[in-house]
Amino acid sequence: MKITVLISRILLGAIYLIFGLDYFLHFIPYQPLHTGAAQTFKSGLVAAGYFYPMLKLIQIVAGLSLLINRYAPFAAVVVFPISLNVLLFHTLLAPSGWLMGVTLIVPNLLLGWGYRKYYRGMFTAIPVI
Repeated sequence: MKITVLISRILLGAIYLIFGLDYFLHFIPYQPLHTGAAQTFKSGLVAAGYFYPMLKLIQIVAGLSLLINRYAPFAAVVVFPISLNVLLFHTLLAPSGWLMGVTLIVPNLLLGWGYRKYYRGMFTAIPVI
């Protein structure tokens, strides 16, 4: 499991760091080909003005955290909703990109399993102060 966590942590960290930085630095050339509901959804997020910069900043910080192995269990929890949303977006709205969603969710789930001992406190039914 140690090797699985290491590979998953580096893969997920690298993907989030690279795509987070690309939003600000534009070093990956691509043309968005989204149409229909996918285009409407993405246009709404971009039009909000704050959403994409916030999302990409979270991706950069979490990606770095995963790569340097500092607060990695926390970073894995923080990016899980992003991984899940990418999976759902690329499965339901833009099915041609489903592999990217799987490439994010699988290592994220593996990290969740590998770091499960750090999450026990989050699943306390009735917390006592």
